[in-house]
Amino acid sequence: MKRSRFGARDRLSREAAELQRLATGLSESDSRLEDVFWESRLAHLVQTLIQTNAEDEINATLDRLCESHPNACDELAGALEAQAESCALENDGQRHDALLFAAPILAWSRYAIPAAAIGESNLTALKVQLGAHMFSREARLALADYFFGPDQLPRSYCDTRRLLDALCGQVMEGRDLRMDTQHLPETNRFLSDVRYLVGVVVVPHGAPIFRWHETDGSRAASLAAWEKQGSPNLAPLLTGCAYQLLSAGAYHAACRHADRVARAYAIKAAIALLQTALGLMPEEIRAVIAPCYDQQLEEYRVGIAPRDRDNQVYHGVAWALLDEEDRHGDIPGQIESVLRECGVKDIVNLDHRMPMEFCEDCGAPLFPTADGELIHAEMPDTADAVPTTLH
Repeated sequence: MKRSRFGARDRLSREAAELQRLATGLSESDSRLEDVFWESRLAHLVQTLIQTNAEDEINATLDRLCESHPNACDELAGALEAQAESCALENDGQRHDALLFAAPILAWSRYAIPAAAIGESNLTALKVQLGAHMFSREARLALADYFFGPDQLPRSYCDTRRLLDALCGQVMEGRDLRMDTQHLPETNRFLSDVRYLVGVVVVPHGAPIFRWHETDGSRAASLAAWEKQGSPNLAPLLTGCAYQLLSAGAYHAACRHADRVARAYAIKAAIALLQTALGLMPEEIRAVIAPCYDQQLEEYRVGIAPRDRDNQVYHGVAWALLDEEDRHGDIPGQIESVLRECGVKDIVNLDHRMPMEFCEDCGAPLFPTADGELIHAEMPDTADAVPTTLH
């Protein structure tokens, strides 16, 4: 057997084995006391691996557990998220809890959806509104001064923790984080997409974090107030866009929630586009839903066109399956419900397996026609130039 030349690899392999053992032990725990035992040891090891930037080792362990022990994989993922998005701080001899949060905004536009730096006055106004309506009275906030697209968010647990640490370095001084945006990737252009405000919230240890943690608060009331008061401050960042605010939440959970609700929002945006760009009313539109497979079912694609264009697709939406619950749920029923809510009545559900095909020239996904073919989505020449797919 070929031996590794580097002792560090052996050390990391041992740590990966221990990571796997601790996560498996937690998943098989029979009591809360045993949970505490496993959680404390798992948290300590995860913290060490994140601090030493051992992302490859972390991902390899997740991959092994995903195949051999899905419940343990879930426990490990939860521990990784907790260490990446939260920490304890000391200030003036008092312990504080810090949590990285995201406040997602759904948006659609016939033009490019902006992802850009946020001016100081606008950032201050957004922080005031978030603090007043989303977070507890004892909370302190610091925001990153950038309006992130999905491709610009931290891409790993270690990167996420670095962003948390950078924000924590500012919050107690009452400052926000100035982002170095030189190396941020460009955002892809989609008709419908998500933008994110990202920041840190700090409270005294054990104190309420969110407004709905307090006895006189509720999630619904917080979101309604944030939508009403925060929307005007987002308008300068979303010129030419329709948009919808979502509730702020712990970073990973908020991003997952945005991914989930963005699918239905994309369908609504597509129907609105055909109305505004072509004057097509919902009752004149046909939607075709098809399951698309790689090695397993990966997503449903929705081809949208006028009812009298059987072999054409004007626009398309890809409804990705995000977890095992999606794979076993009635996704076509959910998509159909959204379409009917938009006023679309002519809905075709294709029940045969279709491949995950993409355009060889531009890489765009292909969408189903009523005849059961996958083709490129093409708006007619009479429409203004718009993005051809939705995120």
